[in-house]
Amino acid sequence: MKRVSYAVFGGPDVLRLIDAQEPHAGPGQIRVAVHAAGVNPVDWRLREGQVLGAHPLTLPSGVGLDAAGVVDEVGAGVTDVQAGDRVFGEGSDTYAEFAVLSAWALMPDGLTFEEAAGYPSVMETAVRVLGEVGVRTGQTLLVSGASGGVGSAVLQLARERGIVVIGTAGAANQDYLRDLGARATTYGEGWVERVREIGQVDAALDLAGSGVIRELIELTGDARRVVSIADLTAPALGVRFSGTAGSVPNALAEAASLIARGALHIPVEKAYSLADAAAAHSDSQAGHTRGRRVIVVRPLNLRAG
Repeated sequence: MKRVSYAVFGGPDVLRLIDAQEPHAGPGQIRVAVHAAGVNPVDWRLREGQVLGAHPLTLPSGVGLDAAGVVDEVGAGVTDVQAGDRVFGEGSDTYAEFAVLSAWALMPDGLTFEEAAGYPSVMETAVRVLGEVGVRTGQTLLVSGASGGVGSAVLQLARERGIVVIGTAGAANQDYLRDLGARATTYGEGWVERVREIGQVDAALDLAGSGVIRELIELTGDARRVVSIADLTAPALGVRFSGTAGSVPNALAEAASLIARGALHIPVEKAYSLADAAAAHSDSQAGHTRGRRVIVVRPLNLRAG
């Protein structure tokens, strides 16, 4: 089978499309014929040799955590899916024609494989950081870097929970944030004052790692009311860096439920082939994403249902 791999840490150019042995499902796992794989910042952070404490790996290594595809192998003890089911979930080395998943859910009706591949990690992260930052119904949450995959999920989860959101993003994404229920403003010079004009901030999330931790502390008045998923220097300022995953199955179940009733939608901004994985990583690192980027492994992408 074809798989994206790297043998040394480095930039996008270290990625190679290679022939590899097919993986097989162990106990409590499933194998899927991958139709699409999600592109996440953790993918290129690992490729660069970052965050290895939370995600240890051995070189050479495959790439990718998220996938959507068709079950073709079921491990011992798995009873909730069978061969032929369409699923989305999280596992390892998902930039490949076949991948093993350790957490999954059935794809909701009406969802394409491309769309489904964009949900697992961002939903787990969004559910986790909303819990960690401790924001409650009726309070106001500031989301820095709100237009990407995690931001898109956070805004919609917050809306469902009755949390007011102020979101920062580039000028081109202001209407997108408003469509998701946020009070939007641009980042750049004067952004702190613009946020203050919108309203009082009770808690804040840093999703972009753009060097705004001090400002978020200033706006909330308390470093303990700020959580970052992108700035590794945040703990030096007393801010929690969230890098350890919570319950992926619970996040997938919540995603499936919200999608099924039309309360959650994360658009696919761009799709890439396996051979273009390096370009996907370069674009992801450049930021300014609206929604998700995905790798398409098998182009046939009929909607479920």
